[in-house]
Amino acid sequence: MKKLTYICAALVVLQSCSSKDANKQIKLEGKIERDQLAVTTKIPGKIQKILVEEGQHVQRGDTLLILELPEVDAKSIQAQGALDAAQAQYEMAVKGATDGQMKQLHAKVAGLKEQFDFAQKSLDRMNNLLRDSLVAQQKYDEVYAKYQGAKNQYLAAQAELADVQHGARVEQQRMAMGQKERALGAVNEVNVAAKERYILAPQDMTIENINLRVGELALAGYSLASGYIVDGTYFRVTVPESKVKDFQKGAVKTLMLPYLEGKEIQAKVETIKSLSSYANISTAYPDFEEQETLFEIRLKPTDNNASKDLLTKASFIVKQD
Repeated sequence: MKKLTYICAALVVLQSCSSKDANKQIKLEGKIERDQLAVTTKIPGKIQKILVEEGQHVQRGDTLLILELPEVDAKSIQAQGALDAAQAQYEMAVKGATDGQMKQLHAKVAGLKEQFDFAQKSLDRMNNLLRDSLVAQQKYDEVYAKYQGAKNQYLAAQAELADVQHGARVEQQRMAMGQKERALGAVNEVNVAAKERYILAPQDMTIENINLRVGELALAGYSLASGYIVDGTYFRVTVPESKVKDFQKGAVKTLMLPYLEGKEIQAKVETIKSLSSYANISTAYPDFEEQETLFEIRLKPTDNNASKDLLTKASFIVKQD
């Protein structure tokens, strides 16, 4: 009889535990997260000045740090000198000659014209003498040869003057223009590099970490400062396969914040993705079946203003519908 009593008591206890397990609800708890942002530099330099502090809210375009870039300053002088030289070469190619050279060419043409006119008069006199048979043919030929030489020199000087007045050849002008544009591109490149000395906030954000101090070397691509995007708040919760049906994409859920004495906030389901099967159990007593797949649910607040002051990594609880 006593044995039968023990058996009945054990059955009652087992039934009670089964009833409790059946009615037990899984409490879904998650963390408040924010999208992170790292600010880097494209050009290496030394930290000259830090204008922000950790924990400070900054707006897009605010100056965070100032770098010292001595190499860029030196290259700026070189590029400007190359541009000035290329500009002078182009102007010389277009103009063709200096004022002094133009005066020399005009004087040369005038002198050769005088020689040509004198040779023309001498040839005319020789023609008259030869017609009257007062001079030998050989003498006439000598004067005629001098006349042709003076004429050719005069025509060559005129052509040289005309060439200079119209500037250099078109090909030379294009070549000079190309050198000028190349130098101008180098100047613009240096100017862009010079702007990199000012490290600006790419978005509205909260500065969490400043990784370097004044005087330290900032390498290209190295994170100078990092923080959280102001409008990048989201809620992350892990749910078992049996509960994922309650989190359809686009559904609005109510979240309770224990650290704010139970304050509630609305959030919309944004993404659902399965987690890898290894190392996905974060507690010694998981409240789901071992064979169940875990899913990561990401929710975005419906009111960004209400979520701006929430603490990152704080916990929240999903209220059951």
